[in-house]
Amino acid sequence: MELSLLKALNEERAARRAAILVTDTASGEARLVKESEAAGDPLAGEISRRLRSGRSGMLEDGRTFLTVAVPPPRLVAIGAVHISQALAPMAKLAGLDVTIIDPRTAFATEERFPGVSLIAEWPEEALKKIPFDAYTAVAALTHDPKIDDFPLREALAAGCFYVGALGSRKTHGKRVERLLEAGVGSADVERIHAPIGLDIAAASPAEIAVAVLAEVIAALRKGPSMVREAA
Repeated sequence: MELSLLKALNEERAARRAAILVTDTASGEARLVKESEAAGDPLAGEISRRLRSGRSGMLEDGRTFLTVAVPPPRLVAIGAVHISQALAPMAKLAGLDVTIIDPRTAFATEERFPGVSLIAEWPEEALKKIPFDAYTAVAALTHDPKIDDFPLREALAAGCFYVGALGSRKTHGKRVERLLEAGVGSADVERIHAPIGLDIAAASPAEIAVAVLAEVIAALRKGPSMVREAA
């Protein structure tokens, strides 16, 4: 690989942006396709599928190899609540990096979340350390607008691949009003999955966690629009 290509690829990785190295195995020629440029590439369809699956491989022509570099997906749960206690270990098993944010130090404890990254600060401060990006899923689970609303706005602005919020339709209606008043566009607000999780008639915190994780995985692998169609 040419040094310039390696440097460019490493820059994308460091910034948690996806890219694909397209190599002609017959000639050895290679080029880097950044995710932001993928739509205009001759291999746009295949590149899109590879970015979604995260899998490298040879194309059907038997000579073009796609090396996929995708940032590790992560899940940020807003709220150290019972749902988060069930969701965190399951999400880790599914291959997601998990972080819990909750300023309530009585809830955000290592005893309740062993082995999980905890930030016991207000989201406004916490997100200065771990800003959202397109490979982040955000689940707002506190029911408290003072805690949930800011990260929801940040998640929508950052283009997070999944944004979900706990609450009934009535609760979400009030949430929508607040977000619109705060200047969030209606199209962005519509991206919020609320009530959160796939509709599996979940009742207990553990069941809700399963529904949330399933919806997150579907958004990661299928794309947000496909999740909405399935719902």
